Amino acid sequence: MTEKRDRNAKRERRRYIRLDTVFPVQFRLESLDSKQPLSPWIQGFTNNIGHGGICLAVNDPSPELIKLVREGRVKLAIEIDIPLRGKTVCASVSLAWTKDAGGSSKRYLLGLDYEKINPGQNRMLIRYAWARKLFLPFVLVSVGILVLSLGIGSYLNIQLTRRNNMLVEELVRVLQESKSVKQQLSQIAGERKELQTRIQSLTAQIEAVSVKKIEAAGEAGHQVLPPDKTEELNAIIVKLAQERDLLQARLDALRASEKAAQQEAVRLEAKKAILEKANLEKMYQWFKVRQNPHTGLVMSFEGDKDIASWAFLYDEALLIQVFSDFSDYPSARKMLDFFAKEAKRENGWFLNAYYVNDGAPAEFVLHCGPNIWLGLSVVQYTQITGDRQYLHIAEEIARNIIALQNSDLDNGIRGGPQMTWYSTEHHLDAYALYKMLARVTKSDAYEQAAEKTLGWLLRHTYDRQDLPVKRGKGDSTIATDTYAWSIAAIGPEKLQSIGMDPDKIMEFAEENCKVEVSFTRPGGQVVKVQGFDFAPQLHVSRGGVVSSEWTAQMIVSFKIMEEYYLKKGQAEKAAAYREKADNYLGQLSKMIISSPSPSGQGEGCLPYASQAYVDTGHGWMTPKGKHTGSVSGTAYTIFAYYGINPLRLKE
Repeated sequence: MTEKRDRNAKRERRRYIRLDTVFPVQFRLESLDSKQPLSPWIQGFTNNIGHGGICLAVNDPSPELIKLVREGRVKLAIEIDIPLRGKTVCASVSLAWTKDAGGSSKRYLLGLDYEKINPGQNRMLIRYAWARKLFLPFVLVSVGILVLSLGIGSYLNIQLTRRNNMLVEELVRVLQESKSVKQQLSQIAGERKELQTRIQSLTAQIEAVSVKKIEAAGEAGHQVLPPDKTEELNAIIVKLAQERDLLQARLDALRASEKAAQQEAVRLEAKKAILEKANLEKMYQWFKVRQNPHTGLVMSFEGDKDIASWAFLYDEALLIQVFSDFSDYPSARKMLDFFAKEAKRENGWFLNAYYVNDGAPAEFVLHCGPNIWLGLSVVQYTQITGDRQYLHIAEEIARNIIALQNSDLDNGIRGGPQMTWYSTEHHLDAYALYKMLARVTKSDAYEQAAEKTLGWLLRHTYDRQDLPVKRGKGDSTIATDTYAWSIAAIGPEKLQSIGMDPDKIMEFAEENCKVEVSFTRPGGQVVKVQGFDFAPQLHVSRGGVVSSEWTAQMIVSFKIMEEYYLKKGQAEKAAAYREKADNYLGQLSKMIISSPSPSGQGEGCLPYASQAYVDTGHGWMTPKGKHTGSVSGTAYTIFAYYGINPLRLKE
């Protein structure tokens, strides 16, 4: 009997689906006719559940309970509590098998078949049990996939960063090699010129001795010269000819070296062009991968912890133009939507900086310049895309500036609604914005505002012959950007018409603000970089500093001057400006670094300046951090490379 009962128990247990899911259960024994309870409610639990029944476990059961169960002349009523669902499943079950689980604590297993259970509740019970059964494996698999994904992502990111670093370093290496080859060509050219001069001199001497020999023969009455005289002259001619032949051999070898160096220079120039373009595309990607998906903003300085997550209004305006010029209109619109709908304003003015992650104000300062630059970017976007939905932003900014201007007896634009100083830079920005809006809206009001602004510049900025451009009203400080932006905002033609010499403006900036500095690259390599400082080096005690942004501004202006002289048919002057632009662009390329943060994925960017945390000479310091990526420096370098003037609409 016992053997048969065990066989039945094993067969019945095989009918259960092993879910190993524990539910609290209370049960009681009832007579076979279910009319009389044979025990009180007893606490148990289940860990195996099937469609047809459950396995019920009872800890430390009483001898009376075990006796009744073993006799098998009972039924059970059960109530199963489903955790977190707040529901109880009631069922009437019959005993299928029993088992003493043994162990240190007395534990008895009961195999139960449903005789009566609500089908819907049974299905719910099975679904919940399966969910519990699969939850842990699902979590483990999910965690495993996540860990694997993170590992793969980290590996790919490391590889991407490594490749980007190699691309930057390869460009720097090619630039160094190109510089070396150019120096070699310059030395060869000097030596070649010297050899050619000496050969010409020896040839002239040989001819002179030959003439002397003829003249001496004539004086002797057409008689043969004395042997000693003839021998002397012949010896001189032979010696001169030998020396000339030696020099000619050296010249021929030098020409061969020059040809090889020229070929190498052409090869390096082609490779440099490819690498520069590749790095410029990486720099654009640096903006893309760091754009916040919620606000559309991009952190201005990557590496300076003191201003981490800050997005300066001026930098964001530059980025809107970059995205627009690259036909990445969704990215530009994401930023414009933030300023149109979410950015906090003070009396209609945008603040100088916002936090990238949530768009909250980061700096409660109102300056005209950054507001005007946002307006400039809006008009550029409008002109490029034909989408006028954001144009109201530019016009609101222009109205604020015009109101500020009209409140001034001299038609000047103060640094901000609460400021008392006047900046040349802001007037150049405003002039550019007015001219753009006049073209896009056909409104004469903007033309009139532009003329007022130009009049102020003539009275307070371009009023000294010895100082082409002053920094502001009553301020003779030299600021490099005002020289570059005079060319970019007003244009060389207009400057000529108002009595300003654009060539002198560019020459003055080069003579006073050009510097050569040692720049330490992230890998420790020290390179020499020529570029433009924020101010004349003699005015600051820190020594020379190359500003990537302001150097790029000068490159844009050199290219504008090149185009100006091409239109005038002065190819030689145009070529001279082109050479300057190319040279400084190559110099800036030496400062390209790889993104210092994981989010930047090693994409290329430029630091704000060649030195960290030094005085610019204009009231602010360069960012902290040895290799802090700068949005403005990187964006303006892209403008410089592609010849984009952000202060003028394309024709």
